[in-house]
Amino acid sequence: MQIKDGLEAHSMVAVETYRGYEDTVRACLDRIGAGSAMRRRRLIWIKPNLVNDSPFPVTSDPEMIRAVVEYVRENSRARIIIAEGCGDSGMETREVFESLGYDRLAAELGVELLDLNHEPLKRLSNPGLEFLPEIYLPKRIFSGMLISVPVLKRHSLAGVTLAMKNLMGLAPPKHYQQGGSWKKSYFHSRMQRSIFDLNCYRKPDLSIVDARVGLAQYHLGGAECSPPVNRILAGFDPVAVDAAGAKLLGLSWQDVGHIRMAHGVLGNAQW
Repeated sequence: MQIKDGLEAHSMVAVETYRGYEDTVRACLDRIGAGSAMRRRRLIWIKPNLVNDSPFPVTSDPEMIRAVVEYVRENSRARIIIAEGCGDSGMETREVFESLGYDRLAAELGVELLDLNHEPLKRLSNPGLEFLPEIYLPKRIFSGMLISVPVLKRHSLAGVTLAMKNLMGLAPPKHYQQGGSWKKSYFHSRMQRSIFDLNCYRKPDLSIVDARVGLAQYHLGGAECSPPVNRILAGFDPVAVDAAGAKLLGLSWQDVGHIRMAHGVLGNAQW
């Protein structure tokens, strides 16, 4: 797989050189026809990666989220909710929102913030899934369009953390915290399978990856990609988007367990 700037007609993954969030996000989303997909929506969720209160590139830059909100506003009259359930057990999501400037952003743009860690839950089951034959997820997240907006990072357990891994923030600590320092620690013993199974219940409807910089080794800090990757990616197929993101980090999608499992089931990694 070779990544090319722009949109390959068969792939529906747009990869654009970064030239400011507003222009680059718009270019990516226009190329895949995202505006048309948003037009009739009544509710749109924007799910950043706010694992803790570390600034970008560990977490999603508020200015990236601003660009996504503004694009939605240009193309839809939908209610917009920025939703996250942080993973650090020493923090509440509202503290992360405040520390990183999301409360100010939401007030300025007139959108809502929601802590997914404390939402009413829905129990779902799928006996065919190996690790999560049942799961509890926020009821509300099954209505509306779900946009996953991760940052480009390697991950110590998942290989990469991109569009599909970002949805681990949906999982409630009430059911998935097992001591330690992480609110979703139940998944850690079988991370690759957990990501796949979770996305079988709810996958992103649209994924937009901030690859402006990139973390080259570890998801909570460490070396940044050098030179910076300097890209934004977008697509409706999270498997294709994650395969493209893995390539930008120097990995083949076949070597990332959850992307390999999802290929042909949740999407097409051969974008």
